[in-house]
Amino acid sequence: MSRFKLLMTAAAVAFAAPAFAGDIMITDPYARVSTMMSKSGAAFMVIENHGANDDRLIGAASDIADRVELHTHISDANGVMQMVEVKEGFPVAAHGTHELKRGADHVMFLGLRQSLNDGDTVHVVLTFEKAGEVAVDIPVDLKRDAAAMGGMQMMNGAPEGKMPEHKNMPSN
Repeated sequence: MSRFKLLMTAAAVAFAAPAFAGDIMITDPYARVSTMMSKSGAAFMVIENHGANDDRLIGAASDIADRVELHTHISDANGVMQMVEVKEGFPVAAHGTHELKRGADHVMFLGLRQSLNDGDTVHVVLTFEKAGEVAVDIPVDLKRDAAAMGGMQMMNGAPEGKMPEHKNMPSN
Protein backbone atom coordinates (compact mmCIF):
# COMPACT_ATOMS: atom_id res chain seq x y z
CA MET A 1 0.00 0.00 0.00
CA SER A 2 1.44 3.40 -0.93
CA ARG A 3 2.07 5.98 1.76
CA PHE A 4 -0.67 8.20 0.26
CA LYS A 5 -3.26 5.40 0.37
CA LEU A 6 -2.23 4.55 3.92
CA LEU A 7 -2.70 8.18 4.98
CA MET A 8 -6.09 8.35 3.21
CA THR A 9 -7.21 5.16 4.95
CA ALA A 10 -6.08 6.52 8.32
CA ALA A 11 -7.99 9.75 7.63
CA ALA A 12 -11.15 7.79 6.76
CA VAL A 13 -10.86 5.81 10.00
CA ALA A 14 -10.42 9.06 11.95
CA PHE A 15 -13.64 10.40 10.41
CA ALA A 16 -15.40 7.23 11.56
CA ALA A 17 -15.02 8.22 15.22
CA PRO A 18 -18.18 7.72 17.27
CA ALA A 19 -20.90 10.37 17.01
CA PHE A 20 -23.05 11.24 20.04
CA ALA A 21 -26.37 12.92 20.86
CA GLY A 22 -27.98 12.46 24.23
CA ASP A 23 -27.74 8.77 25.05
CA ILE A 24 -27.25 7.71 21.41
CA MET A 25 -23.82 6.81 20.05
CA ILE A 26 -23.07 5.87 16.41
CA THR A 27 -20.12 3.55 15.86
CA ASP A 28 -18.51 1.71 12.97
CA PRO A 29 -20.19 3.65 10.10
CA TYR A 30 -19.40 3.08 6.45
CA ALA A 31 -21.07 3.74 3.10
CA ARG A 32 -21.15 1.99 -0.28
CA VAL A 33 -22.49 2.51 -3.77
CA SER A 34 -23.59 -0.23 -6.10
CA THR A 35 -21.59 0.82 -9.19
CA MET A 36 -19.58 3.77 -10.47
CA MET A 37 -22.64 5.01 -12.41
CA SER A 38 -25.09 4.19 -9.62
CA LYS A 39 -27.82 6.59 -8.57
CA SER A 40 -28.18 4.88 -5.19
CA GLY A 41 -26.00 3.97 -2.24
CA ALA A 42 -26.31 2.89 1.35
CA ALA A 43 -24.82 3.51 4.78
CA PHE A 44 -24.37 1.06 7.61
CA MET A 45 -23.47 1.51 11.27
CA VAL A 46 -24.13 0.42 14.83
CA ILE A 47 -26.53 2.55 16.88
CA GLU A 48 -25.94 2.27 20.63
CA ASN A 49 -28.48 3.52 23.17
CA HIS A 50 -26.75 4.12 26.51
CA GLY A 51 -29.89 5.57 28.09
CA ALA A 52 -32.61 4.14 30.31
CA ASN A 53 -35.34 4.81 27.70
CA ASP A 54 -36.03 3.26 24.32
CA ASP A 55 -35.47 5.53 21.31
CA ARG A 56 -36.13 5.22 17.59
CA LEU A 57 -34.22 6.29 14.48
CA ILE A 58 -36.96 8.06 12.49
CA GLY A 59 -35.11 9.79 9.67
CA ALA A 60 -31.87 10.61 7.88
CA ALA A 61 -30.74 13.46 5.65
CA SER A 62 -27.73 14.21 3.46
CA ASP A 63 -27.03 16.67 0.66
CA ILE A 64 -25.44 13.92 -1.48
CA ALA A 65 -28.82 12.52 -2.59
CA ASP A 66 -32.26 13.67 -3.68
CA ARG A 67 -33.80 11.43 -1.00
CA VAL A 68 -32.46 9.66 2.05
CA GLU A 69 -34.64 6.92 3.50
CA LEU A 70 -34.52 4.16 6.09
CA HIS A 71 -34.74 0.77 4.37
CA THR A 72 -34.73 -2.93 5.10
CA HIS A 73 -34.86 -6.17 3.13
CA ILE A 74 -37.91 -8.42 3.21
CA SER A 75 -38.59 -11.73 1.54
CA ASP A 76 -41.70 -12.00 -0.66
CA ALA A 77 -43.88 -15.11 -0.96
CA ASN A 78 -41.42 -16.55 -3.50
CA GLY A 79 -38.38 -16.00 -1.29
CA VAL A 80 -37.15 -13.07 -3.39
CA MET A 81 -35.52 -10.34 -1.32
CA GLN A 82 -36.74 -6.79 -1.88
CA MET A 83 -35.65 -3.48 -0.38
CA VAL A 84 -38.47 -1.46 1.14
CA GLU A 85 -38.71 1.83 3.00
CA VAL A 86 -39.37 1.59 6.74
CA LYS A 87 -41.35 4.77 7.41
CA GLU A 88 -41.72 4.06 11.14
CA GLY A 89 -37.95 3.83 11.53
CA PHE A 90 -35.83 1.49 13.61
CA PRO A 91 -36.25 0.99 17.37
CA VAL A 92 -33.19 1.14 19.61
CA ALA A 93 -33.88 -0.43 23.00
CA ALA A 94 -32.66 1.15 26.21
CA HIS A 95 -29.11 -0.04 26.94
CA GLY A 96 -29.24 -1.84 23.59
CA THR A 97 -27.90 -1.63 20.05
CA HIS A 98 -29.38 -1.76 16.58
CA GLU A 99 -27.05 -2.69 13.74
CA LEU A 100 -27.62 -1.29 10.26
CA LYS A 101 -25.93 -3.78 7.93
CA ARG A 102 -25.95 -5.10 4.38
CA GLY A 103 -28.92 -7.31 3.62
CA ALA A 104 -30.90 -5.85 6.54
CA ASP A 105 -31.75 -2.40 7.93
CA HIS A 106 -29.76 0.48 6.39
CA VAL A 107 -29.79 4.14 5.37
CA MET A 108 -30.51 4.43 1.63
CA PHE A 109 -29.33 7.28 -0.62
CA LEU A 110 -31.59 7.68 -3.67
CA GLY A 111 -30.78 9.93 -6.60
CA LEU A 112 -27.11 10.44 -5.81
CA ARG A 113 -25.96 13.95 -6.77
CA GLN A 114 -22.30 12.95 -6.88
CA SER A 115 -20.24 9.83 -7.20
CA LEU A 116 -19.09 8.16 -4.00
CA ASN A 117 -15.54 6.95 -4.26
CA ASP A 118 -13.55 4.77 -1.90
CA GLY A 119 -12.09 7.05 0.79
CA ASP A 120 -14.71 9.82 0.40
CA THR A 121 -16.72 10.99 3.39
CA VAL A 122 -20.52 11.39 3.45
CA HIS A 123 -22.09 13.80 5.95
CA VAL A 124 -25.39 12.41 7.25
CA VAL A 125 -27.75 13.74 9.91
CA LEU A 126 -29.72 11.02 11.69
CA THR A 127 -32.92 11.99 13.52
CA PHE A 128 -34.09 10.16 16.63
CA GLU A 129 -37.44 10.52 18.42
CA LYS A 130 -35.86 11.37 21.77
CA ALA A 131 -32.17 12.11 21.20
CA GLY A 132 -32.84 14.47 18.29
CA GLU A 133 -30.26 14.94 15.56
CA VAL A 134 -26.92 13.14 15.37
CA ALA A 135 -24.44 14.32 12.71
CA VAL A 136 -22.21 11.53 11.38
CA ASP A 137 -19.34 11.72 8.91
CA ILE A 138 -19.37 8.33 7.21
CA PRO A 139 -16.36 7.04 5.25
CA VAL A 140 -17.05 5.42 1.88
CA ASP A 141 -15.43 1.99 2.06
CA LEU A 142 -15.98 -0.16 -1.01
CA LYS A 143 -13.81 -3.02 0.24
CA ARG A 144 -15.32 -3.43 3.71
CA ASP A 145 -17.48 -6.52 3.20
CA ALA A 146 -15.16 -8.15 0.68
CA ALA A 147 -12.39 -8.54 3.27
CA ALA A 148 -14.71 -10.33 5.69
CA MET A 149 -15.95 -12.67 2.96
CA GLY A 150 -12.54 -13.61 1.55
CA GLY A 151 -12.76 -11.18 -1.35
CA MET A 152 -16.29 -11.93 -2.57
CA GLN A 153 -19.63 -10.94 -1.07
CA MET A 154 -22.88 -12.16 -2.56
CA MET A 155 -26.02 -10.17 -2.00
CA ASN A 156 -29.24 -11.34 -3.59
CA GLY A 157 -27.21 -13.09 -6.28
CA ALA A 158 -25.30 -9.92 -7.21
CA PRO A 159 -21.49 -9.82 -7.23
CA GLU A 160 -19.56 -7.80 -4.63
CA GLY A 161 -20.11 -4.10 -5.01
CA LYS A 162 -23.55 -4.47 -6.59
CA MET A 163 -26.75 -3.82 -4.69
CA PRO A 164 -30.20 -4.84 -5.88
CA GLU A 165 -32.16 -2.14 -7.63
CA HIS A 166 -35.43 -0.91 -6.21
CA LYS A 167 -38.41 -2.30 -8.07
CA ASN A 168 -41.28 -1.05 -5.93
CA MET A 169 -40.06 2.30 -4.71
CA PRO A 170 -42.67 4.40 -2.94
CA SER A 171 -42.90 7.92 -4.33
CA ASN A 172 -42.59 10.66 -1.72
